[in-house]
Amino acid sequence: MVSAKGVKRAGFFDCDGGGQIVVENGIGYIGHIHSPSGTTIVDLKDPKNPKQLAHFQMAPGTHSHKARYGNGLMVINHEVDPAKPGDTSTFKGGLGIFDVSNPAKPRHLTDWQTEGSGVHRFDFDGRYVYCSPTVEGYRGNIVMILDLKNPEKPEEVGRWWNPGQWTAGGETPTWKAADTRCHHPLRLGNRLYVSYWQGGFRILDIEDMSKPKFISGMDWSPPFACPTHSCVPVPFEIFGRKFAIVADEDVQRPETALPAFMWMLDITVETNPVVVGTYQVEGLDHGNHPNNTGCHQPVEKIKGTEVPFAWFAQGLRIIDISHPHTPKEVAHYQPDPAPGAKRCSSNDVYQDERGLIYLIDRVRGLEILERT
Repeated sequence: MVSAKGVKRAGFFDCDGGGQIVVENGIGYIGHIHSPSGTTIVDLKDPKNPKQLAHFQMAPGTHSHKARYGNGLMVINHEVDPAKPGDTSTFKGGLGIFDVSNPAKPRHLTDWQTEGSGVHRFDFDGRYVYCSPTVEGYRGNIVMILDLKNPEKPEEVGRWWNPGQWTAGGETPTWKAADTRCHHPLRLGNRLYVSYWQGGFRILDIEDMSKPKFISGMDWSPPFACPTHSCVPVPFEIFGRKFAIVADEDVQRPETALPAFMWMLDITVETNPVVVGTYQVEGLDHGNHPNNTGCHQPVEKIKGTEVPFAWFAQGLRIIDISHPHTPKEVAHYQPDPAPGAKRCSSNDVYQDERGLIYLIDRVRGLEILERT
C-alpha cells in the first residue's frame, strides 16, 4: 500500500522499468533498464494524461538506460547490460545522438562508439557531454569530455583517469578488477564532480577542458561497503559556505553491512572536503537488509534546500539540507511494488521547472508527483 507524507500523485505513466528520467519543456526522456526497451519519449505537459511520442529498442544483451536532453538534442548511452547477458560480439557501446526538435519524430544523427562495454552514465549541457566510457588500454571506465558542436561528428576534448587505470601506459592498479572506475561526472561551472564507484569521488578542474586537473577526492569504501553513485554540487551557498551531496548506491554489499546512505560535504575549501552530516531512512541504520533497500541517488540538478532522492525500496525521500550538519527527511512517497515485484525499486528522480517530481521504478512505471 502506498505510503506518503507531504507528496501526492499527480499522474502515472505505465512503461517498462527505467534507469533515468529527464523532463524538459514538458517532454520526458526515459532510458529503460533492459532490452528490448531502449528509450521512450513521452509528452508530460498534462501530468494526468501522459502520451507516448516515440520509442526505440535495443538488442538483447545491451541497454540504453540513460537519457539526457539539451539544445534540441537527445543523447542516450549504449552499453552492454551486465544483468541480461546476450551475444554482444558485434556490439559497439558508446552514445546515440538524436535531433529531437520535433520530439514526436526524433531523427538519428550518429552513434559515437568506444571500446569495451560502452558508456554507463553521463551529463550533457547542450554542447558538451561529460561521460564515463570504457576505453581500450584502461582498467574500468574513465572520465571523458566530448564536444557536440557538430552533433553528427562528436569530438573528444579531454579525458582524465585515476592513476593506475592506464594499464597500457604501464600503470598498475592497486584495487581489484574495475572497482575504482568513473560512474559519472556532473558539471557545475568549471568543475566536474565525479563519482568513482568503490573509489569514492573526485573534484576536477576543467577550466582547460583538454587537461582536467585533480583537485581533491575522498573514499570511505572501506570501511563502508557500498559504492559511490553520485557527487552532486549544491549550486548555492548555505550560511556562506559551499556544499556537495554524495550518495552511495545500495548494491554489492554483504547483507549484514550497513545499507547505503547520503553524505553532506563542506567543500568551501575544495582541496579539503569535510563530511559534516549524513542521513539514513529510519529503520535502515543497521545491517541485515537485502541489497537495493537503501539509497540510490538524489536529483542531479538541485533547485532548493529540499532535495528529492530515489531511495530504492523506500521510494521517494525529500531531504531538507538547509542545516547541512543535520539533514532531515520532510516528505516521502513510497509507491506500491510493480506487478510481480515484492518491493518498489525507485531508480531515478527528476524535478522539472514546474516543481513536479518524476520517480521511475526500475521494474515498471513512472510516478508523477507533487509536493503538498
